[in-house]
Amino acid sequence: MSAVPRSGNAEKPAGRFRRMLDRLSSSQEELESEELQEDAQASGCTPICDCGDRQIVKVTGTLRTVTLRPRAGVPALEAELFDGSAALDVVWLGRRSIVGIEPGRKMIASGRIAMSHGRRVLFNPKYELRPLGQE
Repeated sequence: MSAVPRSGNAEKPAGRFRRMLDRLSSSQEELESEELQEDAQASGCTPICDCGDRQIVKVTGTLRTVTLRPRAGVPALEAELFDGSAALDVVWLGRRSIVGIEPGRKMIASGRIAMSHGRRVLFNPKYELRPLGQE
C-alpha cells in the first residue's frame, strides 16, 4: 500500500460521507438554519447578519412570530424574520393585520434597516410572500 494520498474522485466519496454524517449529527434547528441560509444566497438576498444600520437591503427568511403591538398609540404589526444567520424585526405601522403574514410563512422584504434597542428593524418594508408550494 502506498502512503501517497490519492487525488481526483477518491476524495469525493469521503466528502459526501462527511456531509452525510454532519447532517445526521445536526439538530433539526441547525438543518433548518442551513437551508434558510442557502435559500437566501440562491435568491440574491443579503444575509441578515451582514445588514448594517441605515443600509438598504433585500432579505428573505421565515416569519417566526407575528404580534400586534401598539407604538405611541398607533397599531403596529410586528414580525420576526429569521434567515438562518440572524433575525430582524419587520414592523408595519398603522396595521392590525395583513393577510398572509403569519408564523411559518416565508417572505422577501426590502427597505432601510434601522437599529432599535440593539435589534435590526425594517419599518413598512416592501415585501413579497413566497408561494406556499415552495415551502
